[in-house]
Formats: sequence, structure tokens, C-alpha cells
Amino acid sequence: MREKISMILWAFLFAVLFGQVCNGFYLPGSYMHTYSNGEDIYTKVNSLTSIETELPFSYYSLPYCKPLRGVKKSAENLGELLMGDQIDNSPYRFRINKNETLFLCITTPLSENEVKLLKQRTRDLYQVNMILDNLPVMRYAKQNGVSIQWTGFPVGYTPGNSNDDYIINHLKFTVLVHEYKGSGVEIIGTGEEGMGVISEADDKKASGYEIVGFEVVPCSVKYDPEVMTKLHMYDNITSVKCPSELDKSQIIREQERISFTYEVEFVKSNIRWPSRWDAYLKMEGARVHWFSILNSLMVIFFLAGIVFVIFLRTVRRDLTRYEELDKEAQAQMNEELSGWKLVVGDVFREPDHPKLLCVMVGDGVQITGMAIVTIIFAALGFMSPASRGMLLTGMIFLFLFLGIAAGYVAVRMWRTIKGTSEGWRSVAWSAACFFPGIVFVILTVLNFVLWGSKSTGALPISLYFVLLSLWFCISVPLTLLGGFFGTRAEEITYPVRTNQIPREIPARKYPSWLLVLGAGTLPFGTLFIELFFILSSIWLGRFYYVFGFLLIVLLLLVVVCAEVSVVLTYMHLCVEDWRWWWKAFFASGSVALYVFLYSINYLVFDLQSLSGPVSALLYLGYSLIMAVAIMLATGTIGFLTSFYFVHYLFSSVKID
Repeated sequence: MREKISMILWAFLFAVLFGQVCNGFYLPGSYMHTYSNGEDIYTKVNSLTSIETELPFSYYSLPYCKPLRGVKKSAENLGELLMGDQIDNSPYRFRINKNETLFLCITTPLSENEVKLLKQRTRDLYQVNMILDNLPVMRYAKQNGVSIQWTGFPVGYTPGNSNDDYIINHLKFTVLVHEYKGSGVEIIGTGEEGMGVISEADDKKASGYEIVGFEVVPCSVKYDPEVMTKLHMYDNITSVKCPSELDKSQIIREQERISFTYEVEFVKSNIRWPSRWDAYLKMEGARVHWFSILNSLMVIFFLAGIVFVIFLRTVRRDLTRYEELDKEAQAQMNEELSGWKLVVGDVFREPDHPKLLCVMVGDGVQITGMAIVTIIFAALGFMSPASRGMLLTGMIFLFLFLGIAAGYVAVRMWRTIKGTSEGWRSVAWSAACFFPGIVFVILTVLNFVLWGSKSTGALPISLYFVLLSLWFCISVPLTLLGGFFGTRAEEITYPVRTNQIPREIPARKYPSWLLVLGAGTLPFGTLFIELFFILSSIWLGRFYYVFGFLLIVLLLLVVVCAEVSVVLTYMHLCVEDWRWWWKAFFASGSVALYVFLYSINYLVFDLQSLSGPVSALLYLGYSLIMAVAIMLATGTIGFLTSFYFVHYLFSSVKID
């Protein structure tokens, strides 16, 4: 039976690793859909977004044309809801390989409120985000002679030499299609964002056209309302050229009736369906990104290697010299002990606030595990941008199920410090509620701000109850179960006894916390370049898809955090400071302070377009959550490594 299971697992692993080489198999993202000539396909619309305000709003909050059968929301996953996405159907209809120019609708005379809203959305640089066959619409613009690609198109524009605003009411779509000729294989899926599987099919059924590109040129065109009112939705009209004169563009003002039209052109392309996302994932400054990351990796490896080699030689030489002495010489040396050997009776003395330390270490293990597993899956291509919200959804569920690790580590550390399991339930409960509680409080405050702004980014009450149910029905029980396993785990015994009276710590010229805060600069050096790209992805609407680099940086960060914390712990013990527990945690955890300060720097110098106190509050709130998570994760890595090091150090030398 075991051999059969092993064979199945190996077969699955082989399929995952080598399946993408085979034609017709595509694991990440949505499944392939082929269309026949003349088949109807409708676009979808996502929330209106702006890099100036970071407040998403519903597409139909503006006076746009609505579908004949009414607005229907698409099914959304947890990640999409948390990101403020609201995907609705739209009236924009295309017929495969049929080029046409169509009338959509004409609005009633604009009211004062509608004009005010349109002008505000235009001046806040809001973008309309359309989706066709799961591809976001792309627009090309030229700035200073350089072609720049954007996803979405603006609600309107304000000319530099005018105080008037003009609405985008005519869209020129270009749909790139690739002719797919069946080869006895059909791609079937579990849904729009499901995974593809292979099945046998006849050539006729599998043949058709795949959509591999979706581009738009937005225009503002002034129409004669009397002519347009006689038309019905999807009536053909003559092709329109985008006017350059303002008097031929559609101005936004009261009592104006705006006509919406569009044209579509289908262009055959050699781009194959699995490669259709390549155009979206081309990051700006790719060469700079490569060289910056490689340079950072080399510098950090060099520095960390030097520190670690020097440190190992120092400790090894100290221990070797001590163990080579005979018993009389050891006894004489014990009387003349100096440095870390003097704190042998205090090094494992209970730290201040032991419960808080155990809880933070437990939550740090949970966050670190979530980050590593998520990034590995993303680097392997399982979390494609075609599956909107999957990255965030995956992170949430990984965090929930890793509650068992948080409870286990927190309670086992509590047993080690206290020497008893008494009070483990309180520790496990605190571990289950500490970090999620901080996130919940910050999100609640931000949610009230979003509710006040009537943004789609605000979480509905129903979603609040869903998140609370997941927290208390999955995370909390698993954390308590992990805590129970922690009470049954093998006890970690100290290699030396602790004296009843604590040893006095010698006075120092400078506070030890200054050194601890300074230690965070080395881990930050591994992180800050990647942090810039991640922040740009979140706040400037760019795609981030270099998870391979991120995985390397994360692994390097783990190594550097461990080394920095161990070196600082050794330095504190050498000056007879036995209070190493919290300092070991914050030696690497202090990187979070620099991350938060860098986030503020990014807000001031790189997000200059961000406007208003609401937007700044949202940015700082989310940055604070990120900083707390990084502090717990990096602090835990440093603390556990230092704990193992101190345990090993004092178990390697015999001192009575």
C-alpha cells in the first residue's frame, strides 16, 4: 500500500515539474477557452482605481451604460474582496472576428451631483479597469518619446491649458486572437479561474480562436444628442476618429447628455495562449532589478560570511583551549573566568515578560512559515496573476492552518522557561489572538475610514463575520491543539543551573539597545531593494511577478537575521550581560523599524501623487501591519537561533 502511495506522489510531482513542457498543459491561472467565429463575448468591469487616492469605487457609481439584463456581480474569492475588487458584467459586447463600431447608450441630462462626481474622479486620475477572457485591458501611451504601458484607461482628462474636464466616451478596442487548431486535446476547467486538465476530444470541437491580447485607445467625442437618441443599443454607426480639438470632445457639465460608443477590431496574432500574460509581466527597469538584486546578494553574503567565520574561530578557539587543560588548570581558570563564562549561573534566568515573548515567538513561526510556503508556491507558478486574489487567499488559509505551529512553539517555549506546563492554555489563547488581534484592530479603524468614503475597499459586515468565523473556528482551535502537543513534547533542559541571586551587570558607556537597533541595518540591506518593487506593485498598480528573486532574498534574510542575532547575543554575554532573551529577538526584529521608516520615505518621495489624509492613513495603516509581521518573523528567527546557540555554548563547556 505504501509503495502505491509513493508511486502516486512521485507521478504527481513529475507531472507538476515537467507538465509545463508538454503542449496543451497549463497549470497556473485560468483555463483556455476557445471561441468560434461570430460568438458573443462580453467584457467585465472591475472597481475604479487611482494611484492618487488608493480608494477603489464601483464602476457603476458613475453614470455609465448598464447591461440590458441588469448589473450582475461575478463570484469573488476572499482575496479579491479584501483587495476591494468588485467585478461586474458590462454591456460591451464583441463578436469574434467581426470588426464593428457600435452605439451603446446616451445618458439623461447630467445632474449637479453627477457632474461633481465625474470631475472629482477625473481630477483624481481614476482608471476604468476592464477584463476580457480574464485579461485586463491594456493601454499604450507616450511620455517624452517613450512608450509606456498601463492597465485600464482614464475616466476623463483635464487639458493643461483649460479648467474644463472631458469624459472618455468612445473606446477603440483591439482584440488579439490566436487561431487554435485542435490536436485531439481539449482543455477543460473547473471555472474561470480553475486549473486546466487534459481530456481526449475530436479536432472539430477543440478548434477555434483564443484571446491572447486586449488593448484600448480611449477617446472623447462630442455627438449630436438629437441624432443619438434615435439609436438603440448595439446599433451600427460610422467609424469615429479621435478628435484632437477640444471643441469636438465631450465636456463634463450640467445638462449635457453623454453618448457612449465603441469599436472593436480583431487582429490575428502569433502569441500563444500560455504566453499571453508576458506583456503584462514585463517590469520596468528589469536590468536595474537584476543587477541590484545580484549586487545586494553578493555584498550580504560577503559580510555575513566574514562575520560568521571570525565568530566561529573565536568561540572554537576559546572552547578548545579550555577543554585541553587538565582538571587543576581548569579549576584555576574557573577562578579567573572572564567574559561569557561568568554569567553561567544567570544565562538561563527567566526573562522579563516571558509570556509575551513566547506568544511573539509562536506568532513569528506562524508568519514565517506562511511567507516561505506562499513564496515557494508563487515562484513555482501556482499563483498566477490570472487568478486574481489567489495570492492573498492562499496566505490567509496558510496562516490559519499554521496556527498549530504557533501554539506548539509558544507553549513549548513557555514550558522551557517556567519548567512546568501550568498556564499553557492562556499562552496558546494569547498566541491565537495576538497578531490577528493587532491586524483586526487596524483593519477595523481603516474600514470605518473607507465606509465614510463609500469606497468598495470597505469590507462588508458579512465578510467581517466570515473572517471572524475563520479565526475562531479554524485558527484558535488549531493553536490550542498545537499548544496541547507542546505540553506533550520532549522537555528542553538547561545544561547549567541558575543561581538564586542574580549577578550584577557591569555598567556600560552606551546603552545596549543602541547596538540592538543598529543591528537591524544588515537584514534591511538584503530587503530594501525588493521592498521598493513590492511597494510599487501594491501602490502604483504594477504587476509583481519575480517571486524567484523574492524567494532568494527571503532565504538570505533568514540567514542574515540568524547570524546578526547570534553575534549580538555573544557580544552581550562577553560583557557579562545575561539579559539576552529580548535583545536576541529585537537584534533581528529591529529591521521592522527600518522597513516602516522606508515606507514613510516611499510615501513622501515616491508617492507624491497620493493626495489627502484618508489615503495617507490607509497607506500608513497597511505599512504598520507589514512592519509588525516582519518584526515577529525576523525576531523569531533571530531568537530561536540565539537560544540554540546559547544552549550549545554552555553545554559544550563544563563549569561547576
